[in-house]
Amino acid sequence: MALERLTERALNRALLARQGLLERMAVPPAEAVERIGAVQAQYWPALTVALWSRVEGIGADTVPVELDRGGLVLGTLLRRTLHLVTPAQHSAFAAAVMAVGDDTWRRSGGEPTPEAEELRSRLPEFAADKPRTPDEVTAWIEDWVAGHPDAVDEAELEVQRKYRWRPFRSTVRLVRAPADGRWGQRVPEDVLAAPVPSDGVPPGPQEALRTVVRRHLGAFGPAGADDVAQWIGWKITPVKALLKELEPELALFRDERGRVLYDLPGAPRPGEDGPALVRLLPWFDSTLLAYAPGRRSRILPEEHREAVYAKANLQVRPTFLVDGTVAGTWSLERKRRTAVLTLRPLERLPRQARAQLTEEAERLLPVCAPDVAEHSVAVDEA
Repeated sequence: MALERLTERALNRALLARQGLLERMAVPPAEAVERIGAVQAQYWPALTVALWSRVEGIGADTVPVELDRGGLVLGTLLRRTLHLVTPAQHSAFAAAVMAVGDDTWRRSGGEPTPEAEELRSRLPEFAADKPRTPDEVTAWIEDWVAGHPDAVDEAELEVQRKYRWRPFRSTVRLVRAPADGRWGQRVPEDVLAAPVPSDGVPPGPQEALRTVVRRHLGAFGPAGADDVAQWIGWKITPVKALLKELEPELALFRDERGRVLYDLPGAPRPGEDGPALVRLLPWFDSTLLAYAPGRRSRILPEEHREAVYAKANLQVRPTFLVDGTVAGTWSLERKRRTAVLTLRPLERLPRQARAQLTEEAERLLPVCAPDVAEHSVAVDEA
């Protein structure tokens, strides 16, 4: 049977609907994060902007409050990148990362010794009762290394010590949490043992992999096998095999290029006719990273790609959407008691869209810069 073809615009509206970018979600923050897949978290201010653009009632303190109460956690997961997720998501993502061997720590080549792997598996015990600072973790590791001189070779010791054992402690078994209890202006380096499932049993490898694939499709689908592989950080061959296995449970489509797309049967696919209001997206927004390179045009027009991805420093700039696709970038500059949000269009903006973007930016400013007295919005046409 021939598969239904979905236009680029139909795929755009499906993505926006799932991400709360057609209409903001009126749900608790943790439920919203479950729906949107995960939030890229390597840049702290991005978290609040990502949720504010998708969820009703998000304030400047929403993310710290949710992290304190345990509704959300912050950890190194997919693609060895920090993500904001719920505890349930963390368990599945962590198990999937370990299943595909992506929780690695060595930076000088070679194979880790069983002793070193055992030490790393014991790290959560050290950080089980309270968050530990990098200095505390480093001292704990160095004390162990002194008693096991052959567990880590000299080349690896040199690398790990250069980075204060950061690669070693950047494991899915730990999450970030401030040792002094205060969430500041950046992601804390202090670590805490990751949450465990309510029944104490983490998902098995195959169960975790299936869960992560379904989470991607639910948040970003319909999507191709290469899109899923990109987001998860896998090679394409096992992803194709797993999607083939899951086919009886999935809905299948084709895009305009003829590529097979997979989706959850009941996921939103509202068609291509609905309007999409302007939205401001943060740095490293997941919608710009959830698809294979060259497959992101459902939200990012190809002609704007280089303006959004800064190759020199591996940054993904904050952007704004007009009619559902990226039409410009923005930046936030703080000077003592003043915060200025500057919009930089990448194409000619209709007058109504410009006015709507200015209003949206004015609403965002007190949320992402609550500690300054004066806020203003500028439009830079240069």
